[in-house]
Amino acid sequence: MPVPGGSEFARRITLRQLEIFEAVVRHGGFSRAAEAVHLTQPSVSMQVARLGEAVGRPLFEQIGRQVHLTAEGRRLHACAGELFEALERFQAEMADMEGLKRGRLRLAVVTTAEYFAPRVLGAFSRKYPGIEVELVVRNRRRVLERVAANDDDLYILGQPPQGLEVTAEPFLQNPHVPLAPAGHVLAGRTAVPLARFAREPMIMRERGSGTRKAMEGLFREAGLSPLVRMELGGTEAIKQAVAGGLGVTVLSAHALSLSGVAPLFCIPDVVGFPLRRQWRLVRPRGKALSPAARAFRAFVLEEGPALVGPLPVAGPLCLPSPTGRQGRGGEADEI
Repeated sequence: MPVPGGSEFARRITLRQLEIFEAVVRHGGFSRAAEAVHLTQPSVSMQVARLGEAVGRPLFEQIGRQVHLTAEGRRLHACAGELFEALERFQAEMADMEGLKRGRLRLAVVTTAEYFAPRVLGAFSRKYPGIEVELVVRNRRRVLERVAANDDDLYILGQPPQGLEVTAEPFLQNPHVPLAPAGHVLAGRTAVPLARFAREPMIMRERGSGTRKAMEGLFREAGLSPLVRMELGGTEAIKQAVAGGLGVTVLSAHALSLSGVAPLFCIPDVVGFPLRRQWRLVRPRGKALSPAARAFRAFVLEEGPALVGPLPVAGPLCLPSPTGRQGRGGEADEI
């Protein structure tokens, strides 16, 4: 049984030192860790050095420009993780006893979810002002890495991950729509065949993204091969490329809900759209949710759709084509 007062080693270190050490590991370096813990880089280096002196072994080694944990550093990082998890469980239990007056929620979402997740979190925070919220936005690959590592309380994904044991609960519609620049030749047409849309230069998300998977699945099922002009890793970059006339694309309607479509974009009336997809609240299977995470899950499942509002999904939002090559009833000669 531990002696009251703890060991000599435990008295030589502080929770703040362990917090700084964990930040260096998590951010992969001292500069980014300093920003995360609101200290200068020399202060972070000094605290880590003192922690290493208490351990009696170096915790990091530098190879080239990369900082790596030593064997002792890896063991200390594992112990620190267990300690912080125990403290968070204790905090969660206290928050539960106080009716969620305190607590912490860590939520990681894929990039497209950033168009609605902050609004949902804002409403949640107004209902539970004592809960501290941390939102992490990453591409799908990075979020899946966080799911596998159990880095967060909950995750928002468009498609449930394959190869990972998770619980995925749909809570919000995620329609995907075709997008073209304003005044595009397809603007104002009705029932544009998918094969005609596929002949337009296409701007794709990076490989592995949920939007790209849905887009490729649609064309594959129709036996079509889209004309890919470029790949871009961010939704905003794709929107700017489309607005600049570089091509057409398929995006979640959530990515258009705040900025609207006119005067930069139009949503052509293409057969097969909108693609009916859903946002899912994901957690590792068997994960015990904290009281804050349980409250957020219940809040999202009950109130999430009402917080987002209507989405632009229909062809009438298109602007007319400036070329004038549009027949009666919206039928184009070249389609």
